[in-house]
This record gives sequence, C-alpha cells and structure tokens, in this order.
Amino acid sequence: MSEEEKLLKEAKKLPWEDRLLHKNWKVRNEANIDLAALCDSIADPKDSRLRDFGPLFKKTVADSNAPVQEKALDALIAFLRAADADGARYAKEVCDAIVAKCLTGRTKTVEKAQAAFMLWIELEAVDQFLDAMEKAIKNKVAKAVVPAIDVMFQALSEFGAKVVPPKRILKMLPELFDHQDQNVRASSKGLTLELCRWIGKDPVKSILFEKMRDTMKKELEAELVNVTVTAKPSRKIRSEQDKEPEQEAISEVAGPGPTVESSDDAPQEIDEYELVDPVDILTPLEKSGFWDGVKATKWSERKEAVAELTKLASTKRIAPGDFTEVCRTLKKLITDVNIAVAVEAIQALGNLARGLRLHFSGSSRFLLPILLEKLKEKKPTMTEALSQTLQAMHKAGCLNLVDIVEDIRTAVKNKVPLVRSLTLNWVTFCIETSNKAVVLKAHKDYVPICMESLNDGTPDVRDAAFSALAAMAKLVGMRPLERSLEKLDDVRRKKLSEMIVGSEAGVSTNTSSVQTSGGSIPSSVASEGAFVRRSAASMLSGKRPVQAAPAIKKGGSVKPGANKKSDGTGQLKSSKPIEPPEDIEPAEMSLEEIESRLGSILQADTVSQLKSTVWKERLEAISSLKQQVEGLQGLDQFVEILIRLLCTVPGWSEKNVQVQQQVIEVVTYIASTATKFPKKCVVLCLLGISERVADIKTRAYAMKCLTTFCEAVGPGFVFERLYKIMKEHKNPKVLSEGILWMVSAVEDFGVSHLKLKDLIDFCKETGLQSSAAATRNSTIKLLGIVHKFVGPDIKGFLTDVKPALLSALDTEYEKNPFEGASAAPKRTVRASESNSSVSVSGLDGLPREDISGKITPVLLKSLESTDWKVRLESIEAVNKILEEANKRIQPTGTVELFGALKGRLLDSNKNLVMATLTTIGSVASAMGPAVEKSSKGILSDVLKCLGDNKKHMRECTLATLDSWLGAVHLDKMVPYITAALTDTKHGTEGRKDLLDWLTRQLSGLSDFSDAIQLLKPACSAMTDKSSDVRKAAETCINEILRVSGQEIVEKNLKDLHGPALALVLERLKLSGAFQESFDSAKAISMGPTSKSSSRVGKSTSNGVMKPGNRAMSSRVIATKGSRTELLSVQDIAVQSQALLNVKDSSKEDRERMVVRRFKFEEPRIEQIQDLENDMMRYFREDLHRRLLSTDFKKQVDGLEMLQKALPSITKEIIEVLDILLRWFVLQFCKSNTTCLLKVLEFLPELFDTLREEAYSLTESEAAIFLPCLVEKSGHNIEKVREKMRELTKQIVNIYSASKSFPYILEGLRSKNNRTRIECADLVGFIIDHHGVEISGQLKSLQIVASLTAERDGEIRKAALNTLATGYKILGEDIWRYVGKLTDAQRSMLDDRFKWKVREMEKKKEGRPGEARAALRRSVRENGSDVAEQSGEVSRSVSGPIITRKNFGHTELHMDQQLLPHTLASANGPTDWNEALEIISFGSPEQSVEGMKVVCHELAQATSDPDGSAMDELVKDADRLVSCLATKVAKTFDFSLTGASSRSCKYVLNTLMQTFQNKRLAHAVNESTLDSLITELLLWLLDERVPHMDDGSQLLKALNVLMLKILDNADRTSSFVVLINLLSPLDPSRWPSPASNESLASRNQKFSDLVVKCLIKLTKVLQSTIYDVDLDRILQSIHLYLQDLGMEEIRRRAGADDKPLRMVKTVLHELVKLRGAAIKGHLSMVPIDMKPQPIILAYIDLNLETLAAARMLTSSGPGGQTHWGDSAANNPSSGTHSADAQLKQELAAIFKKIGDKQTCTIGLYELYRITQLYPKVDIFAQLQNASEAFRTYIRDGLAQMEKNAAAGRTPSSLPMSTPPPSALTISSPEFAPLSPVHTNALNDAKSLNIKSDPTNFNLPPSYTEDNRAMNALTSRGITSENSLGDQRNDRFITGVNSGTLDAIRERMKSMQLAAAAGNPNTGSRPLMSMNDNSSQGLSSQIPHASDRSGVENTVQGGVLPMDEKALSGLQARMERLKSGSMEHV
Repeated sequence: MSEEEKLLKEAKKLPWEDRLLHKNWKVRNEANIDLAALCDSIADPKDSRLRDFGPLFKKTVADSNAPVQEKALDALIAFLRAADADGARYAKEVCDAIVAKCLTGRTKTVEKAQAAFMLWIELEAVDQFLDAMEKAIKNKVAKAVVPAIDVMFQALSEFGAKVVPPKRILKMLPELFDHQDQNVRASSKGLTLELCRWIGKDPVKSILFEKMRDTMKKELEAELVNVTVTAKPSRKIRSEQDKEPEQEAISEVAGPGPTVESSDDAPQEIDEYELVDPVDILTPLEKSGFWDGVKATKWSERKEAVAELTKLASTKRIAPGDFTEVCRTLKKLITDVNIAVAVEAIQALGNLARGLRLHFSGSSRFLLPILLEKLKEKKPTMTEALSQTLQAMHKAGCLNLVDIVEDIRTAVKNKVPLVRSLTLNWVTFCIETSNKAVVLKAHKDYVPICMESLNDGTPDVRDAAFSALAAMAKLVGMRPLERSLEKLDDVRRKKLSEMIVGSEAGVSTNTSSVQTSGGSIPSSVASEGAFVRRSAASMLSGKRPVQAAPAIKKGGSVKPGANKKSDGTGQLKSSKPIEPPEDIEPAEMSLEEIESRLGSILQADTVSQLKSTVWKERLEAISSLKQQVEGLQGLDQFVEILIRLLCTVPGWSEKNVQVQQQVIEVVTYIASTATKFPKKCVVLCLLGISERVADIKTRAYAMKCLTTFCEAVGPGFVFERLYKIMKEHKNPKVLSEGILWMVSAVEDFGVSHLKLKDLIDFCKETGLQSSAAATRNSTIKLLGIVHKFVGPDIKGFLTDVKPALLSALDTEYEKNPFEGASAAPKRTVRASESNSSVSVSGLDGLPREDISGKITPVLLKSLESTDWKVRLESIEAVNKILEEANKRIQPTGTVELFGALKGRLLDSNKNLVMATLTTIGSVASAMGPAVEKSSKGILSDVLKCLGDNKKHMRECTLATLDSWLGAVHLDKMVPYITAALTDTKHGTEGRKDLLDWLTRQLSGLSDFSDAIQLLKPACSAMTDKSSDVRKAAETCINEILRVSGQEIVEKNLKDLHGPALALVLERLKLSGAFQESFDSAKAISMGPTSKSSSRVGKSTSNGVMKPGNRAMSSRVIATKGSRTELLSVQDIAVQSQALLNVKDSSKEDRERMVVRRFKFEEPRIEQIQDLENDMMRYFREDLHRRLLSTDFKKQVDGLEMLQKALPSITKEIIEVLDILLRWFVLQFCKSNTTCLLKVLEFLPELFDTLREEAYSLTESEAAIFLPCLVEKSGHNIEKVREKMRELTKQIVNIYSASKSFPYILEGLRSKNNRTRIECADLVGFIIDHHGVEISGQLKSLQIVASLTAERDGEIRKAALNTLATGYKILGEDIWRYVGKLTDAQRSMLDDRFKWKVREMEKKKEGRPGEARAALRRSVRENGSDVAEQSGEVSRSVSGPIITRKNFGHTELHMDQQLLPHTLASANGPTDWNEALEIISFGSPEQSVEGMKVVCHELAQATSDPDGSAMDELVKDADRLVSCLATKVAKTFDFSLTGASSRSCKYVLNTLMQTFQNKRLAHAVNESTLDSLITELLLWLLDERVPHMDDGSQLLKALNVLMLKILDNADRTSSFVVLINLLSPLDPSRWPSPASNESLASRNQKFSDLVVKCLIKLTKVLQSTIYDVDLDRILQSIHLYLQDLGMEEIRRRAGADDKPLRMVKTVLHELVKLRGAAIKGHLSMVPIDMKPQPIILAYIDLNLETLAAARMLTSSGPGGQTHWGDSAANNPSSGTHSADAQLKQELAAIFKKIGDKQTCTIGLYELYRITQLYPKVDIFAQLQNASEAFRTYIRDGLAQMEKNAAAGRTPSSLPMSTPPPSALTISSPEFAPLSPVHTNALNDAKSLNIKSDPTNFNLPPSYTEDNRAMNALTSRGITSENSLGDQRNDRFITGVNSGTLDAIRERMKSMQLAAAAGNPNTGSRPLMSMNDNSSQGLSSQIPHASDRSGVENTVQGGVLPMDEKALSGLQARMERLKSGSMEHV
C-alpha cells in the first residue's frame, strides 16, 4: 500500500471537519465525495447529521483547488437536496463564500454554484440569496457579474415573482445598465425582460426606463414587443413540493398532458406600488413655501404653490405622515373663486390619494362631500379633474362603497341634476372596479338609491342610475337584486336586462393562452438535478454576446422537449405493459444462411430443385414444397425462413407463370395459417406481389394474397407500403391494378383501419394525376367506395381536383351512396394488429384538423371590432380556416370562437348576421357531434334569428339548423326548439317556418320518443292568431304523435287544452275511461262562453270557480267567433273568425303596468312595439293589419270594420278597450287628418255604446286616453277641435267629473295656447254642469285665475268666462278659491262678474250662488226628499246615476243595482256611492281608494253623531258591510298570491270603524252579519294567514274586529247567527279539502270557535236580557234542536258534544233570567205542533231544576207560569176571553204610564194599541182615573202621533227588545251584491283558538245559497202549515171583524214574514201607515215588514222601536189563538 493510499485510508477515520479542511487536496476531495454520497443516502430532512454538516460548507466551497471546489459544490447540492427549510440558517455564509470564490471559476463550477443558489431558494433562503447577489453584481470582474445576473434571471423565471421578490432586483438593475461590459448589459436587459413577464411592462418602464440611456431604452422597447406578459412558475419551493407528492406522482405518469393549474400557479399580479420605496414629501413641501403661497392674494401664486404640491405628490409612493392640515387647506382651495386654483387643488388631492392609498382614507372621507358638491360646475376642466380624483380615491382604496352610502345619498338628492348624474356615474365606476364581496355587502343600500333616481326628471340621471344597476347586476348577478327590483315596471326591467346583456357582450370572450418562455424547465427535471444553465441574455432576440455563446450552447444541449416523447408514450401505454416495437424492415440474409436455418423441415432435394433452371423441376419442387408446408407441424416458428426462401428461390423474378402461381399460393397459405405473420414477411413479398397483380395471369392469385396479408397484419400497413411501391414503379399497370385491388380491400375491410388522409392524398397526388386513363378510373372507383363508408364529407378533401374529374367522381358517388353504419366490413383483421395503424378520427374515419392555433386572439378581437368591414373579414377568415381544414375540424380551441360568433348574431348589420349563420352551420358540419359541447348553447341564439321579418334571414337560419342537424341528432336540439316555440318574441313567420322545418325533420323518422317534449309548445301554437301558424302546428302535431307513440302521448295529455286536445284525441281515437277523462278535461279547457255560464264557471254547487281554475277560466273564455275554432281544428278563413279574440286576454295585468300620470308624454318606441304585439294577439289578422298599416286609408278601413261590428262585439271591445285607447292615442300623435277625423267619428259612438252597457272607464283606461285627448284638444284645425271638445264633454259625463277634472287642469299647464283655451272652457263646463261633484277640488280654480295674467288675449278671455261661470254657481264664495291676484286681475274679474250678474238678471236666473244656497237650506231643513223633488237642482247635485257592470274574466259577472242615494251634503254623497262601487267591483288594490273615502266619511260622521250625516250613513251601513264582507276574501286571496297585505288591512280597518259605532253596527242586517262572521271565523282558522305579509298583525286585527262585532252588533242577530253556525257548515263554504283533515274535523274546530263567541255573549246576558228579542233567540234554539232530533241529541249528550252543550247553556241562562215569563216569548215557536217541540221539554226541565234550587229570577207583569195557552194542553183556556186579555194588556200599559221611568214607553205602546185596534175605546178603561191623568194620556197620544208622522222615535225609550224578525231579516233587494269568499284562519289569541291547518276554498254566494234564509224558509213554512192545518178551513175567507181575529191575522202575517224572509223580490211601493183609516190590517202590516233598518223608519212610518215594546204582546196574542178558536 502506497503512502498516498495509506493517508487516504487513515484520513477516513478523522472527523468530517478535519477531513474537509485537510491539507492534502486528495483527502479533501475524497471527503467531499463521501459527504455527497452520505447526504444522498439521508432520507429524513430532520436527521441530526445534517445539522453537523451545515457549517462546514462555508469553507469547503471556498477551496483553492478547483476540482475539490467542484466536489464541495456537489456535496453542497446533495446536502441542500436532503435538508429542509431549517438548512436555510447556513445560507448567508455559504452564499457569500460562493459569490466570493465560485463565480469566477470554471464553467462547470459556475453552473454548480448556480444550481446551489437555486436550491437555497428552494429552501426559502431568498433574502440571503439576494443579499449575496447584491455583493456579486458589485464584483469588479465582469466574468463574475454575468453568472450572478443569470442566476437571478433563472430564479425569477422558474420560481416566479411570488418567491423571488422583484422589488430588490429592480433596485440592483440601474447600476448594471451602465456597466462597461457589454455582456453584463445584455444580461441585465434579459433580466429586465423577464421582470416584464412577471410584473408587467408598465411598472418596469415607469421604474427603470428613466434610469436608462436612450440607446438602451430603444433596444429594450424593440425587445418588449416579443415579450408575453403572462408567466407561470415551473418550480416550487420545497415546502410546497412536500405538500403535493401525489400530484407530482400523477404528473410523472401522465406526462406533459394538460393539467389543472392550482391557484398558486396562476400568474401573480404585482402592484407597482409595492415595488417602489416611499418618498417623504412633507419636508420639501415645508421648504417650498407652500403654506405662504396658498394664502397669497394673487391667484397665480396660490396656483403655483398648489402645483408644487401636485408635483411632489406625483411620486409613485408617498411616505405616510400628518396630512391633516394639507387637506384642510386643499378643502378651502377647492372652493377657490379662481377655477384654475380649484382644479389644481383637486388634482393634488388625486395625486395624494394615489401615493398614500389607505393612509389617505380618513382625509378622503372628510373631503368627499365637498368634491361631490363641486360636481355642479359645468367647466370641462373642473369636471375632468373631479372625475379623475374621485376615481383615483376609489382605486387607491381610500374610499369603500359601504362607508360612503350617506354621502352618496345626499349627493343624489342634490338639486343640481349634474351632481346627481355624475355622482351615479362615479358610483358605477366604483362598482365596476370593486370586488364581488364588497358589492354584495353594499347593494342593499345602493339599489334603493338607484331605484329612486330612475324616477328623476333628468334623462342623464336616469341613464346613470340604470348603468349603476346594470353594473351591480353584472357583478353579483340578478338573484340578490330580484327582491329589490320587483317594483320596476316591465319597460324598465327590459331596458335593464338589455344593458346587462350589452355589457356582457362587450367584454371580450377570448382568453389569451399562457405562454411561458421557450426554455422553461419542468420542475421534475430541475428537482432531479439535471440543472440547465440559462443566460439572461438568451431573452434577447438580436445578436448574442460572443462569450455567452458556449454557455447557451451547453444550456441548449438538454432540450426542454426531450422528455416529451418518452412521457407521451408512457402516457399512451400506461395501462398496458410496454412492448418493444416490431422490427418491420427485414435484414439481408444469404441463401446459405436460409438453407442452414431450414434444417430438416424440408426435403433436401426440394431446395436444390427450386434452384434448377428447368421450369418443370421448379414446378415440381414448388408443388412438393406446398405439400410439405401444408403438412408441417409448428409452422409459426418457420414462417419467416420459408418466406425468405421463396423470395430467394425461385424468387419474384420467376418467368414461368405456373411456378409463380404456386409460389403465391404457398405464401398465401402461410399468411392465412400462421398464428402470427410478421410484418417483415409482408415487406419481403409486397414488391413482388404488386408486380404479379399487374400480370393478368397471376392477378387473381396476387390479389388474394394481398387480401390475406391484410387479414394478417391489417390493411393499414399493407396500404402504407403499397403507396410508395406504386408511386415509384415504372409499370403503370402496377399502379392501376394495385388501386383496383385497394377498391376490393376497402369494400372488404372498410376504412376503420386506414389512415384516410394518406389514402386521399395518394389518390389526389398520384392516382388522379396519372396520365393513364386506367389509373384515373381505378382511383375514381377507389374514392367512390370510400364515399360509401365515410359519406359526402370526402368531397371537402377533393375541392382542388379538376372539374372533369369532379363530375366523374360525383357519378361514382351516386353509384356508391353513403351507407353509414350499415356499411359493415365483410372481412376482419386478426387481433395481432398494432394500435398505430388504427385511426382515432371517429366513426367516419375522415381526419379532423386541429385549428386551435389558427383561432388567434387577434382574430377573436377582430370579430368584436367596431368596423363592420373588419368583422366581415374576420367571419370570412373563419370560413377560410374551415376550407383549409377540408371542413373537418377538431373541437379543440373552438369554445372561444363560438363565443365570438355568438356576439355577431346580435350584430346591427343584418348581412353580417346572415354571414355568421352560414359560418356557424359550416363549423357545425365540420366539427360533427362534438359541436354540442363546444358551442356554449349558441343554438338558442341561432333560433332567435327566426324572429326577423326578413325572409332571407329566416332561410339562412333554417339552413344553419339543417347543418346542425347533420352534425348532431335531433334529440340534442329538442330543448332549444322547445324554448324557441314558446318564445313570444319570434314573429308569426318565424314560428311557422320553425314548425314547418320540424315537420320535415320528423317526417323522416319512424320512432322518436323525445318528440313528446315538442307536443306542448306545438299545441300552444294551435291557439295562435295566425292561421298559417295554426296550420303548421297541426301538421307538426300529427308528426309528433306519429313518432312518439300512443302510450307516451297518453301520459302527457294533462297540459293540453282546447283545439289541440281535440286534435290529439281525434288522432289517437281513444275510448273508454280515457275518453271520459278527456271529456272532463275538455269541459275545463273550453270554459264558459257566455255571460250567464261565466257566472257559474265550473259546475260546482256554489256557483263559484275554484282558485286553481281562475286563470284557466280567464284564459279560455271564448268569444263569439272563437267557438267555431274550438269546434273545428281545420284552418278557417280569416273572415269567419271573431273580430276580437279575447280568450287569453288579461286586462288587469295590462292595466297594472299603466303608469298613471295626468301629464301627457309621447309614446316611446317600446310602448308602440308592445301595442303592436297586443293588437296582433287580440285583433283578427285582417283588422290588425289594417290598423297597424302605414297607409291611412287602410287604417280608416279598419276603423269602419270596427264601427260596423261595434253593437255585436261590445263586451269584447270592453275587454280590449285599453289596447284600442292606446291605438287612438297613437293616431292623435300622428299628423294625418283624415284618419284623425275618422277616429273622432268612431269614439263618440264607442262611448255611447259603453254608456248603454253601463260601463265606465277604469282609472287605467282614463290614464291612457285622457292626458292625450286633453293635450291634443288644442288642434290647429277648428273642426277637429270641435269634435274633441264634444268628445271630452261626453267622457266627463260618463266617466266622472271629479276624476276627469285633474286631467283637464293639467291641460291648463300645456305649452299649446289653444289647448289651454279649450281646457279653460272645459273647466267652466264642469263647474256649470257638475259643480257639486268637483266641490272638493275648487281650490284648483286659482290655476284658471292665473291665466288672466297671460299675454294672449284669447286665453285671458277663456279664463274670465270660466271664472264668471264659477261666480254664477258659487257666488261670492269664488273669491276663496282664486288665490292671490294682482289688482289688475281683480279689476278684470270684478268687471266680468258684474257683467255676469246683469246677464243673469236678463235671463231671470236669479242671483249668483242662489241656487246653491237654496239647495243647502233644503237639505238641512227638510232632509233629502225636498232636494229630490227640486227637479233641476236635484239633477245638478246628484249627477247622473249610472248602473255599472264588471266584465273582468277573472271575476264573477254580477249585475249591480245601485239604489238612488240622496244627498245630505253638497259634496259627500257622490264620493260615497263611488266608493262603494269601487269596493264592490274594483280589484283589491283599487278598492283601497274607495275604503279611504269611506273611512273619511265615517270619521266625519262620528265627530258629529247627532248630525244628518250619521243618519245618512246608517241607511247605507248594511250595504257597506255587505260590500266589505265580500271584499274580505278577495283581498286575502289577493295577498296570498304574494301581493302586499295593504288591501287586507284597509278592509279590516274599515269594518272596525263601522262596528265601533253602535248605531251603524245595529243597522247591519242579520244575513249580512251571518256572511261577515262566517268569513272572519274561517279566516281566523286559515293556517296561511301567518305566512302572509304582516300575517301576525292581520290575525290580531281579525281578533279585535270579531270582539268588536260581538260587543256592538245587534245582539239578537249575533245570537241567531252564531246558533245557526253551530250546525255543520255547508261543505261548499269550506276551502278545498285539506290533505290531512277531514271535513268533520274542520267543522269541529269551526264549532269550537263559534262556541267561544257564544260564551262571550252569554256571559253578559244578565245585563243585556232586555236588549235582545227572546222570541227570535228561542226560535233559533228550537230550529237547532229540531234539526238534531231526539236520537241525535241523546247520542251527542253521551259524547259531551260542545255545540249542543252551548245551546243548552244559552237556554238555561235565558230561563234562569226570565223565569216562567220565558214562556211568553215562544210566539215564533209552533208550540201546538205534533210531536211537541223539543225546546218545551228543556224549558220545563230548566224551570223545575231552577225552582228547586231557588235560582229563578222574578218574572215581569206579563210573565206566564204554565203552558195553558195551548188548547191541546189546557182545555179550560177558552174561558179567557179576548176582551179580558185586552183589558189586562191595557192595565199593564196604564201602570207603565203611571211610572215616571216608563211613562214614555207606556204612551208609545198605548198609541200602537189605538192604531191596531181603532174600535177599542181606551178611555172606557179610565173611568176611575182623574181628569188630569186622562188629559195627560190624551196629550201624550197626540204627541206620539206627531212624532210618528215626523219619523222620530222617543229618545227616552228604553231598548227593551229589538224589532221583530220581519223587520231585521234582509229582503232580497238588500242581499249581498257579490259572493262572500270565506276562508279559514289560523290563530285567534284573544279567542283562545288553537291553530289548525286548513285549506283554501271559495264558498258559495249568499245571493244564491243563503243557509240561514233557506233554513228559515223551509222550517218556517212547515211550521206555518202545521198550524194552519187546524184552521184554514174555518178562516180561509179572511179576517173577521172581531179584535181577536185581527190579532190572529197580524200574528200570522208576522210569522210568515219571519219564516220566509219576505220572498217577494220585486220592489214594492212603501205605504204610509200614519193614517187612521179603517183599511184592513191584512193589507197594511205586510208592507210594514218589507223593509229593514232605519230606512223603514223614515219612509214607511214603521219605527224600529215599534215592535220591541210589543214582544210581550206577540206572546200574548199567540196564546189567544187556541182560546179564540175554542170560543168561536
């Protein structure tokens, strides 16, 4: 062992530090090698040994020996790979050592040093690395600087700007730009370009360019052109690599295929602000004299001072400091009088915001209000400066949208429109530049601001608000804004959606592909240590520095794409074991070698004979060989050697044909028999075989052999080899016959194994170009057979062939038509075929080209160009790309192309749209089925083009659809077509064309189940107004039914209606149960077709449509002409159709969209378009074509058609009246006089017809028409003006003067003087004829008065005339209404008024204001009768009384009969009547206005309870409550649809106000009370109410209202109603059946609620016993018990039934309070019926029980203690004579008169006795009384008679009992006018009801099915008959003269009235009962019971108190019946 080896061996025992620093270099070298190996072996980065090694490297890398230094760097690299981030602690010292010693060494050393630096960065020692680089670039040796720059370049390139901070590199670069060494300068330029890739060009330019020389700037500018700004890191730091080991593993397997970028890999946006150092500007600002300058008096000095601040603040980043005082100063300067100073101050603020950013946010908030206020300045310089500063503040982050809401809110309310609009523009900018999260947070504040601004009077403000809303919607989507934008009308919503779509379309859809620099290395390569040194100078495109070349060359030795091939193959075969590719090319082999390999498999003489020159021997040998081969075992192993033998001897040059044939047969046998036939054998044979094909003698054998080869190795390989052989062969036969064989091969094997591109190219370049005709013909045959398999797409590859050949090809194509999938190959290839020969081009096999490289960002941008020529060129460029790709493309990269083409479909240039459609069709054809996924739903946009009215455009669209259908199957297109058919924007022609196209496509299909989706839209087209569309739809439906199949169609019939359903069923010819279901469906779909049937709707028991069918019925109500359409689905001639088709009309929806303004605005374009759409929808085709024509003659014709049909289509006209009025408005705005005169001729007829139909314009219709009529009334043609004047007066008469008046007043403000004159005259007309109606609006006369100051004399004259008319009516009161006038005006008015007085005197019209005063007096003194009789005055006061009808299809049709309502005051009554009409017939929203009026009237009347106003209201109380009861359900139903609960609250509030007043509450009839209570209780049980808007408040209101009704309503009626409601409700009154609840269960809950109400009434019965009519309560109890029957009562008693128990409780309480006297109140109970009424037994039982318990209350004087009144029960009753009974009655009355407290009622009862029994001498009973008492009685009776005549009731009269039932049951005249919609309700806290779920239903109409009435009628009549049976034969002749007979007859009439509810529906004259004539009571009393409430008191003389006091009399008279009969 040598000394050296010994030394090395010994050294290995030393510690590492000693070894590494050993004096012997070899020891150090070995140590470094060992250290590197050891580090490589360490797997755990936390290994403790690594910590020991770390400090050693700072010395080892500085080794003076170059080889040792290299090994030290290797060891360092191994250490850095093994270590983790902890190793970075040694980075500073080691990096410094590398910089000092390694960068100037050998090239290898430098590369390793750079690799070490990269690994330090990987370990996150970036700062230490950059510190070292700062030292390195200062090295005086340029050779050391370049590698330092290069490693920074490489670090930035691979790790990116996120890891390597650009800021520090930017600081190093300036000193390198001026370096003396050109290589350093070149590298620094390269590093600069790399920085541009990472942080953008602009930041680099702004930071570095100012520090460069001009020459370098120019060079860099030139280089920057080639730099792509986007870059992506290719290498990650170690910690990130550790996080994603799996992902790296996957990427290694998958190779360089596309991978999803992680968020870390995304290009990082570097803020330039972060790259620069902050600059302090406050110190230099102090020194510049700023503070003195801003206070200077000269504006120029102030401007200079601020300019200095602007300059200082223009730095990129300002150091934070105290800028408070600066901002205060600038705030003052913003408002400086000199605009230049203000502008400079604003610019300075902008610079401060940009430089300070967040540090300036407080100051920005402080300054924002003043800046926004300053926007009012109109100077462009000021506006520009403000806009830039405000934008800078937001972009810099100084201001946040959330924080500045209040400032914005203040600014948009600024009185200057410019401030408002510019503020909103700035808000739009802020929204667009904010992130989504901020806008989501702030949009709730900003949407209301913008919504409010949409109503601004200035268009700019509105547009700015729209822009802000669009920006918000674009950023956060429509969903968060939907709730806020609900209030927008359709026009604004449409505009907003267009703006959003427009802004999105404007955003370029192209995304530039990310390009990384050409030399970037995958991280896997770098991490494996294959470090590639890259020079920064390599970035430069110009000449490279000389010295840098070797490094670049070396760097380039490892190609970035070197791994691509291997990775790619790995990717393809990752799932299979990798096989070595088969050796195709055969090697040379001599005959000797062949013979030696053959061995003994062949006989020895066979081979020698094959070599013979004698052909016979060869023939014999080959025959022998053939036999030996056929008998050979294990042929596979000898295949190649046998083929080689035959190719050698006899070989392919054999001349003898027979030998050749035998050789070919042997080869064929081997190829067909061998398991695997090597490709090299095919290669050996192919040339010879191809030559044999050319010989006719061997052709058949050779062709068979080639076919066998194809079966063995696949035709792809054989074809590929033959192309070359045939191209180069000199014998043309080889080519032509070879191609003919190819024809047979393609027919046998198909094209799936061929590379069609190569085949087609061969045919084009060789076959078709051949000079030999045979070759060309065979090539044509080959292409023809290929066509059979791939179809016509092959033509796209042959477009450049000569025309003659093309025609020959076309002929051949016809012979071989495309068979597609049916063209199956006849032969198959054995499984050994290689994948490489299989085409992956899809089913058809034709190659598709990848065009993604040609779809460049430039092309996509050009498609969005503003220049139409550029756009057209771009479309043509796309077509060219398709042509170049032979119209066969791959989907790659086409998504962006489709996005750009989609934008062009909306192009304003129609020619471009058509070109785009053609291109889209071409792209679809070229791409094939893949187009469905790549097209981004462009098909829906293509279909929209069918809406164009140009035929050419529609044809283009259909051609595109054809192309699309060729690419994808129809089922993929169905969803788009379905949407298109239902889209109303497609015109008539478009829908027709689409249906025709669909029919054509479906006709070619036999079975297509997806077609069922098209059935519903096609059926909806059956109801189209166009006959062409209907016809097309019918044909299409037939095809749909054919291809869908009966079973599928049957399942989808539920959505079909009307003619479509009839057609479908006709085609299906269904029967049985299905036919029945059809009949019911048909009944629903056809709906009611006349007014009478529409009232009933669906055949329900209650006559009310269910809500589910409401929309249905409104949609399908047929007009007169549409019935024919339902009957026949064939197309009917236009003339036979109805002129107006209103079956789908929804007038309410249209009216809801009407903006109600008094001022007229010209119709906008979108409004005109909406009108045209509506007219096309509802007007017959020939009519709307005429009316919408531009030719005025046709318009006149259209009007004449309407005029002729007017009487017969009145109802239809009413339904579309709003549309007609909009059309009239349009004609008023046009200038054609002929048409206008025709309109003015038609309109009076129309309004006359409406008046005859008792129809009044709705508010919406008035708002459509009146503003225009008023504005245009000042037409410049006198004739037109006259007609308009008359028309306006006509409308005032039939609409309402009070409602028309505001429109006419608006006309007084018109700019047209003639209009103002006409309106002034109209005001005079209204005052004269309708003065009372507008009495509440008289203050508006001051507008007329102001016209007296106008310059125009005609206007002054008209105004004075109008005021004179007002003076005539109002008298001196007019001065109160004319406002402040100048002396001149007053003088003019005085003169005119005096003239008017003189004129009135001449005409003998009295004094001014006299008629009005007289009217007031008559009303005040004599009530309404006098006023009514005053003729002319009456007419002027009350106005026309119009009966109105409602023709809305969604409501029930009802005739409303308005009773004449006389007036108590000058201006109240008309409004009250109008209000009740609106409440009854208006929509829930409209009725609110009526309720406001009612509430106002109620409040006024309540403030004066004794006034006449209250008396008038009492008369109408029942009618009011009836209307409101009806409205409860309508309003609640309306709110349940999602509308506001405002109308519900108004209804409940109005009812509350009504029932708070006892007088009004008592005036409500029992039937009305029944309706109302039922309604309220049902809503109290409805579970949906709490979920309504303000549901809890509504529940509370319902509770309180119910309690108020129980407190204040007539208690008798309340008891009767509630007891009746204890019986189960009619099922029809309940909501539709609930899913979880039975009817019994719901009835139980309802009964419980009724019981609780009864408990409340019963509790206070002790104090109210004398306020109730006990007779009627007992009657209702009797009816309830009789209904149940004894069996049911016993059963319920056992079950503890609550309702029964409640009734018993009420009866018990009554008996307890009245004692035995209760029997005196059974006048309405048939006590003599058999069997005895159940109630009697209960009364007896209660009396016994209570008597036993001593709880009976003492009875009154008339109390009865036994049942002796009935003859059946007490035979001795006959002894009580009638006279004795009368004496007892009179004695009781006289006793009352003697008592002070009851004297009045006593007198009143005595008065009634004298009226009823005039023959009785009452004074005969007073013989023993004093004269004074008799005088008192005589005077009292006289006074009572006077009171009765005056219609007054004694106020002191106690309310002992209410009027008898005959007076309180409502007559049919007063029945409710509309059905009461009762529903249940959920919660009733005050009534302690548990909430139970119920469902909704529409209950019956009380006019048709009044339960209470029916019950009373049926039961009452029965009981009457039972009574009458006993006595009809004796008393049939009439009433006897005796007193008893009179009483009996009276009681009979009362009982009949009570039982039947007065069935006489006719209106009867009221008879006065004040006379004392001897007329029979039989003729008088029934009339007294006709009418109810207070009206009877006034008009009939029957006072409401009359019968109350006589309840005892009734009972006693009843008792006399049996006795009198016995007596007689």
